[in-house]
Parts: sequence; C-alpha cells; structure tokens
Amino acid sequence: MTKVRKAVFPVAGLGTRFLPATKAMPKELLPIIDKPVIQYAVEEAIEAGITELVFVTGRTKRAIEDHFDANPELENVLAQSGKVEILAQLKNIIPAHVNCIFVRQPKALGLGHAILCAEPAVGNVPFAVLLPDDLMAGPVRPTKDLIRNFELTGKASLTVARVPKENLHQYGIIKPVSNTGSSPIQISGIVEKPSAADAPSDMAAIGRYVFTPEIFDHLKTQAPGVGGEIQLTDSINVLAEMGKVDAVIFSGKRYDCGSKFGYLEAIVDHALAHPEFGAQFAELIRAKSLEYRQVKTGL
Repeated sequence: MTKVRKAVFPVAGLGTRFLPATKAMPKELLPIIDKPVIQYAVEEAIEAGITELVFVTGRTKRAIEDHFDANPELENVLAQSGKVEILAQLKNIIPAHVNCIFVRQPKALGLGHAILCAEPAVGNVPFAVLLPDDLMAGPVRPTKDLIRNFELTGKASLTVARVPKENLHQYGIIKPVSNTGSSPIQISGIVEKPSAADAPSDMAAIGRYVFTPEIFDHLKTQAPGVGGEIQLTDSINVLAEMGKVDAVIFSGKRYDCGSKFGYLEAIVDHALAHPEFGAQFAELIRAKSLEYRQVKTGL
C-alpha cells in the first residue's frame, strides 16, 4: 500500500471570529506564546511521516507562506549576534527533507471545496488533512494514529472525540456501526451539525483525516450542503455508507483554537507546561485567582 506522505492544510478562511486581530494577520499565525497555531499542526504532520505539505490559502494569507519560507537576512542577523538556539529553531520550522506547496482557493466555498483545490498537488495518492484550528496535545497525536489505521485497513480514517450534548450542533457527528466503544469504529455515516435530538451519537469529527483520492471524485459532484457550501462531511458520508470509513478515537487533549475561549485555554495550558516559566506562571494564576475572588466577594 502507498504510504501517506502528503498532508493538506486548509487555511483560506477569513478568521472573522478573531477580528480585528485577523484583519491583516492570518488567524493561523496567532501565537500560542511564541509559536503560531498552524506550526503545531505542521509539526504533528511531520512527526507522523509527512514529507509534502500542501497549504490551501487565500489572497490574504501570504504571511503563512512567509512563515514557512527561509529568511536569510534574519538568519544572518541571528548568526552574527550569536543567537544560536533561536537560529536553530527558525531553520527547523521546516526540516530539509520536507517540501511546502501553496495553492489558492479562489472563493470561500467550504471545506470540501478547499480540499478539492489541493487535488493537483496531491495527485493519485492517499493523503492526510489537518485543520490548524484544532490544536492536539498528547503522547501520540492523532495524525500518526490515523495513518497507522489507514495502512492497516486501506479505509479512509477520521479522528473523533466525545463532545457535550449542548455542543453537538457545532460538529460533524458520526453514526457508529456498533457501540462497543473500542477504537477504531466502523461508521455508516456522518451528519453535519445536527441538533442534539437528531445526533446519531456523541462522537464528533475533530479536524484530522486520512483519505484516498476517491474523496476528490465525490467532492467534484457534491451538491452544496449546510450554509450553501461544499461540505466535506457530505462526501465522507457517501464513503461511510459504502463501509469505507473508520473513526479513530483521540484520547489526548484538543483545543478549539477557532474559538476565543479554546484559544485562551491553549495559551494557559502551554504556559503552565513551559519549561522556562511554567512554575512562575502557575503562581501568577493562583495570585490572580485569589485577587479575582476577593474582588467578587468584596473582601
């Protein structure tokens, strides 16, 4: 079986939930302390064996290309200043054996359309899809597990996690063939943003996928779905009805950095785990928490 060596990153969205910060800066470059959100997804892909990164961008996303490109002038300044560690970090953003390809999504027609825009760069091979808004943390991040499952089964695979009932309407929710709870789960369908009453389970797709090129055939003929967009979920549903999709449960921590609260949670957790100032930050949080309680109680 062909190894999964390509990954697609749909990054053409406008980031309206973070305006005005994203008026001139791509939301994918919002930092978690000193590293942009998208870099975590790129590192996850490379860790899983990906060697070709395909970014589907829009006209306002040139800064993403710049971030993953070399900057000889800055590198020379750091070298001359003796800032060896920072220089090494910059050079290792994209290792030498990894290539970046950038393609444009000319119109915002949905996630399915964005992935279809990547077809010329992907070709006739299996590939991963990573949504950078979903920042994953854990001993084994999900892309590696998805690729492992695909190489064992040949099936399209997607990462899922349980979500609270009140949030089901925000996700694509899978229809499990059985309720054993073991991973992987064969699925018979997936529903885009159902109401809690109509949801077939509490397991949601959370931004990591592995597909065969067959997905492109379905996306090309896919009618617009929820929101008038070409929904990736609709094409996954067709494959699932044919018994060609597995769901792999993610046991780590997911941060929804497409929401302001999820983004703040990611910053706090990564700051607490930071080797340089984690302990100092924890003390700050304790002090601020006490200060907040005193203000609220008037003591």
